[in-house]
Amino acid sequence: MIVPVIIAGGSGTRLWPLSRQLFPKQLMNLVDDNTMLQNTILRMTDYQGVSCPIIICNESHRFMIAEQAREINIDPAAIILEPVGRNTAPAVAVAALKALDMDDDPVIVVLPADHYIEKTDVFHVAIKAGEYFAERKNLITFGIIPNAPETGY
Repeated sequence: MIVPVIIAGGSGTRLWPLSRQLFPKQLMNLVDDNTMLQNTILRMTDYQGVSCPIIICNESHRFMIAEQAREINIDPAAIILEPVGRNTAPAVAVAALKALDMDDDPVIVVLPADHYIEKTDVFHVAIKAGEYFAERKNLITFGIIPNAPETGY
């Protein structure tokens, strides 16, 4: 089983003043009628063999996260609250432990809640290729080929 793990704990400081600590970019509808979080959740709903998502978020966003999932008829497997942001690795570790409660040998797909992916079908092909290798105990990383150095991340 594939367990989507959606990382939604950021504060969106690079998009300030539009995005603020109490209303970060992943909770905004920047590209269509859905928010970035909703699009991230929906991106995986048509993929075969996927469980409900685990969402990791800042404690102050929990009600907005739950409401946005409800608006698109998704009942998350869990909403894990970060009392203090500690970056991606600890959040993924906690989500992996939760995923083990859901399945004996899950494949987790870690998805930032603030990414825009236009071609969902191409994304699903990449997930399928990664799933093959992940089922054989490999760690897979997806990304884009950079065209310039970037120090802002």
